[in-house]
Amino acid sequence: MAFEGASKIWLNGRLIPWEEATIHVCSHVVHYGSSVFEGARAYRAKKGAAVFRLREHMERLLHSAKIYRMLPSYGLEELEQAVLETIRANGLEECYIRPIVYRGFGSLGVNPTNCPIDTAIAVWKWGAYLGDEALNDGVDVCVSTWNRVAPNTFPAMAKAGGNYLNSQLVNMEARDRGFVEGIALGPSGLISEGSGENLFVVWRGKVLTPPLAASILPGITRDTVITLLREMGFTVEEQMIPREMLYVADEVFFTGSAAEVTPIRSVDRIPVGKGTRGEVTRAIQEKYFQVVRGEDPDHEDWLTWVYN
Repeated sequence: MAFEGASKIWLNGRLIPWEEATIHVCSHVVHYGSSVFEGARAYRAKKGAAVFRLREHMERLLHSAKIYRMLPSYGLEELEQAVLETIRANGLEECYIRPIVYRGFGSLGVNPTNCPIDTAIAVWKWGAYLGDEALNDGVDVCVSTWNRVAPNTFPAMAKAGGNYLNSQLVNMEARDRGFVEGIALGPSGLISEGSGENLFVVWRGKVLTPPLAASILPGITRDTVITLLREMGFTVEEQMIPREMLYVADEVFFTGSAAEVTPIRSVDRIPVGKGTRGEVTRAIQEKYFQVVRGEDPDHEDWLTWVYN
C-alpha cells in the first residue's frame, strides 16, 4: 500500500507506479547501508504549493553523495525539477519529500564501485513528525545512552542511510523508556542532537545550539531558525553544551524538516522551564510557519513554487 497521497515515484528519470518501485534483495544498499537521502517539505502557501529551500536540500544531497563517492547521473537543476515533477504527478499541495541516491544490484562486497548508482524521489502526505499535539504541547525526551559517532568514523555531515542505524538505537531506547524522542551526546560527552533533529537551548537571554564539531547534521531547518532568530533580534551562539544545561535551561526545542520547530517540555522527566512551550519557542515557531507558508515577503526566495 502506498503512503497517503502517493501513487507515483520518480526513479532514474521516469515516473512509475508506486508498487513498481522495487529493488533486488542483493542490492548493495540493503547489505551495507550505501545510500544518501534528503527530507524536505512542500507547504500550501499563499500563492499555491511551494517547496521550502529546495535548492539547499538538493545541494546537501549532492554533497552527501560526493562524500561517499556515489554522485548520481543528475545535476542540481535536474533533481530540483524532478522533485517538482513528482509532486505534480501525485497532485499534492502539501507533502514530505524523500529523494534518495543508493547503490543498487551489481556485486556484493564492501567495495561498492561495481554497483550502479540509482536515484529515486518519493512524496507523500505526512503530518507532524513527533505527533499532532507536539507543536503546541511539546514532547518528553531523554538523554540516550547511545552517543553520536566520533570524528573520522562516519561523516556526520553526510545524510547517509547507514548513519541512521545510530539514530534508530537512540529513538527505540527512548520509546522503550516511555519518551517520545532521545537526545544523543557527542564523543566528548557534550550535547549533539536528537535522533533526527537538531537542538536549541534558550539560556539566560541567549539561544544556543551545538556546532558542526558536535557530530551533528548541518540541518537546513537549523540554518533557517538561526537566520530568523537573529533577524528577530535574538543572540544566537553555536557552542558546545553540557548535558546538565538541558535541566536548567529556560527553553529547549528541536528543529528539522520533519519535526519543524517542536518544543521540549521535559528532559529525563525534569520539566524544562515551566514545562510548557516557552516564549522564544513560540515566537520562532510562528515566524517559521509564516515563512514556509509564503506569508513573509522577505524570504520568498526560500520557496520554489510547484504549479506555476
